[in-house]
Order: sequence, then C-alpha cells, then structure tokens
Amino acid sequence: MSVLERRDWIAGLEKGLTIIEAFDAEHDRMTSSQVGQRCGLTRTAARRHLLTLTHLGYAQSDGKLYWLSPRALRLGQAYLESARLPRAVQPYLQRVTAGTGETAYAGVLDRQEIVYIARSGPQRALNIGYVLGSRVQSHVTAAGLLLLSLLPPPQLAQWLAAAPLRAFSSHTITDLAALQQAMALARHQGWYLSEQQLEVNYRGIAVPIFDHSDTLLGAMSVTMPINNESSEQAVRRVLPVLQETARSMRQLL
Repeated sequence: MSVLERRDWIAGLEKGLTIIEAFDAEHDRMTSSQVGQRCGLTRTAARRHLLTLTHLGYAQSDGKLYWLSPRALRLGQAYLESARLPRAVQPYLQRVTAGTGETAYAGVLDRQEIVYIARSGPQRALNIGYVLGSRVQSHVTAAGLLLLSLLPPPQLAQWLAAAPLRAFSSHTITDLAALQQAMALARHQGWYLSEQQLEVNYRGIAVPIFDHSDTLLGAMSVTMPINNESSEQAVRRVLPVLQETARSMRQLL
C-alpha cells in the first residue's frame, strides 16, 4: 500500500467505506450504536454516515436498524467490469473446466482473505461457497495458502500477526508451525493441494498466475468433491491441466 500525504486524505470517505465493510453475514442488520462500536465511531457520527448512505441508496433502514441495499453491489461490480484480470483469465478458466470437468476459479489476496474474481463451471452447493466475489480466510483454500507462501517475508509476517487461524472444519490447520510447514511445501512445489480445510469432503488444487514479466497476479484453482478419488489421482488428473493453462496465460498477460 502506497503512502498517502495527510493533505490528500479524505477522512469522510474512509469512514463511509469502513461502515459499508462493517456489514457481513454475522452483522447483516445493526443499529447506529452497533455500527459505531465496530467502526470506532460515536453513535452520532455513525448515524450521520448511515443516514447519508441511506440517502444515496447504499443502505436501508426501518428507523432503528440499518442494512446494506443491493446498490452496494455496484462497488464490487465496478471492479469486475473495469479490472483487466477477471476478463483476461475467463477463457483460461473455461479451458481448465473443459479439461478437468471441474469448477475453476481465479483468486487474489486482499489483506487476510482471498477473493474469487472469476469462475467457470457448475455451481456446487458448498456451505461456504466460492461464488463470484466470495471472500474466504486465505489459509483454508489451496489458492489462498499458495499465494501466502509466495508473499515477501515482511508481508507474510504481517499476515500471520493479523489473521487468527480460525477453524472451518475439523481438518483446518490452526497450528502456526503446521501452517508454516504447509506454506514451505507450497513454495517449494510451486503448487498446492488442500483437502477438507474449508469444508469436509472437498479438496482444491492451485497454481500461481504470473504475467510475462514474472509479476504474481493471483492464483488459479480447481475445487472438487473428494468422492472415491485419491489425492494422488486428483493431482495427476488436474495439475497438468492447471500448469499448462498457467503457462499459456503467462505469455499473454
């Protein structure tokens, strides 16, 4: 993140965006006091921002509780429509789906989470789904852990200090030493297999996405049910398709 001069900082914009980001699955409807507590604002300040967001159409209210409106989706949609990477990777994800019969994704890191910016294939009924725009704690996905392993050491240290190793299943890695060992393996291999970290009976395989100048852009992954296929069989079937697609992509990005 670049350093911004104090004279160029717009505090009101920062607070407004912070309030929008305060809403999530566990906090879908809140009072102005609750929003203020989550955002470090007084109740009065939070209420003024919420009233402004409601006036602009980004929030709705029944007079006591506030919640985001569908208009808030415009913020994410603006990225998907204007950013180059989601459009550039789409045909490659379709190639992976055709070659494996599985759902393929492209994801990028955003602080503690991986965000899925493109997908191809059928939508499976995951409890914590990988729909377009999904945000998932990085260490519980193949793509997220692979991208973490490729971070410069100072950035990785920041991530480890800031991100709690929350368990999503009985198999989730929550031990720091075990996580570091997994990241070392991913970094050494240049790809990663993750099993049952986010949801039981599902696995993912991921490879990095680089451009022609060797800049890391994100990760491409396949997510599939474990079924009766062993880990070794899944890797032999899927990994060559991912790697060949990533090589082709690298030449054109």
